Amino acid sequence: MAQHESPSLPAHRPGASMQAPEAPGDPSPSRTTRPWTPALLYILGFLTVYLLAICTPWGQRVENALFDLGEQGGEEAWIYPLSGSAYGSTPLPPMELSARPTLMVGLAVIVILTLVRRCWRQGCAALGVVILTTGGKEVLKSTLLPRPDLVGAPENLLDQGFPSGHTAIPAALTLAAVLVVSPRIRPYVATAGVLWLACVAAASATMGGHRPSEVLGATLLACACYGLATWLPRPAAVPGATRSPRALPAITLTSALAVALVSGARNDTLTRSLVSAATAFLCAALVWYAAVGRPARTARRTRPALD
Repeated sequence: MAQHESPSLPAHRPGASMQAPEAPGDPSPSRTTRPWTPALLYILGFLTVYLLAICTPWGQRVENALFDLGEQGGEEAWIYPLSGSAYGSTPLPPMELSARPTLMVGLAVIVILTLVRRCWRQGCAALGVVILTTGGKEVLKSTLLPRPDLVGAPENLLDQGFPSGHTAIPAALTLAAVLVVSPRIRPYVATAGVLWLACVAAASATMGGHRPSEVLGATLLACACYGLATWLPRPAAVPGATRSPRALPAITLTSALAVALVSGARNDTLTRSLVSAATAFLCAALVWYAAVGRPARTARRTRPALD
């Protein structure tokens, strides 16, 4: 009788894995996302702005020329009565002397939300964003990132430092609040913070308190700290995508543009007004993308691996 031979099986080599091979199109989060990439990009953007605008003669000339367009200083800005510079006026937080109280109140709110919601990792990450941004701003401005005078600028233009402290506070507090609030209201909190940031950033630039590069640098620093704070303690502290009205991004960015245009407007120069508004809108778009846009995009890209 002929014997039936069983089909031969490939010999198992010692040390070879017995796990099933990965599908070539496996959309697992490890293959489709690099959580450290946003922080790295924000850091590179921050350094690029500093090197181009602060460390080159032509960068300094371009920004210094903006101050020559407004001969009357801050008095010609529409937002001057709310800036705190006018005698007896109440400053818009965090302008002028309201900067430190605004920061203290913001930190207190983050602590309270952390205790109420018991989101310990998110709370620590949120505090880290604010402390790293505001503390890092002081260290960078005073020691690590000086402003060399390469073009013989007037003395009143040499006192400003990179990055802007007034802009760093709303940017950091907005990104921190996104980490600790309820997912249902997270997009709306981000919207309120973005509008606040657009107003403060435009006012800081058009009033002459800071150059556009300093305003943009502060926002990039806050986004970099947010990227680091949400990358290191993954995955518990990372806010996931939440459902929000489809029109909310368009409404938010359109409103931010309107706020930036009004807050940056001056009576004596259209160019300086538009540059201030454009800078503020870019800051608002960066924070909105970091807080809401990127989490939603990441969730859509990795959803097949989670089903």
